[in-house]
Amino acid sequence: MAKKQNRVQVILECTESRAAGVKGISRYHTVKNKKNTTERIELKKYNPFLKKHTVHREIK
Repeated sequence: MAKKQNRVQVILECTESRAAGVKGISRYHTVKNKKNTTERIELKKYNPFLKKHTVHREIK
């Protein structure tokens, strides 16, 4: 019988481009352990539309 999966795929979206209304939205896909990390994650990732590193927050 298969184990219960604790790892889920999440989508990270740039917070600065959404607030500024810039054309194009920077999104990344990553995996997190929902048992250890119950809150939404925030990571600094590169936004090619703004051409700099920005904070990306988990959505949905």
